[in-house]
Amino acid sequence: MGLVHKRDMRKAVRPGQAQAEEPVRVSRTKKKQAALSLQDLGERLVKLSDDQLKQADLPGDVLTAVRAAKTITKHGPLSRQMQYLGKLMRKYDPAPGREFLDALDKGITHRPRNSGKTNNDEMA
Repeated sequence: MGLVHKRDMRKAVRPGQAQAEEPVRVSRTKKKQAALSLQDLGERLVKLSDDQLKQADLPGDVLTAVRAAKTITKHGPLSRQMQYLGKLMRKYDPAPGREFLDALDKGITHRPRNSGKTNNDEMA
C-alpha cells in the first residue's frame, strides 16, 4: 500500500448529486471586531438615562447588566462588566438597540409603548 492523500479520501460526487458546500470559516479578527462592536454598543447604552433605557426595547438580562454597569465606578470592574455586556449582546439581535441609539442621535424620540389599550378603551 502506498501513501493516501486527503484529496483521494474525499467522497466522489455521484451524477445528479449536488456537491456539498463547505462552511465559510470566520476569521479570528472578524470575530473580535464583532465582539468589540457589541461592547461599544453596550457602552453607548450605559450612557443613556433611565428614562431612555425604559424606552429601548432591550431584553431583561441586558437591561439588568446595563443598570449594574451604571453603578460601577472603578475601571477594572467596569471593563469586566462591559465585556460581560458584550457577551450578553451576542445572544440577542443587536439591531433594535442600534436602531434606538441611531434614532436618539438623529433627535427622534420614541414614545412609550402602548400598555395594551386602544383608543376605544380610553373613550369608554
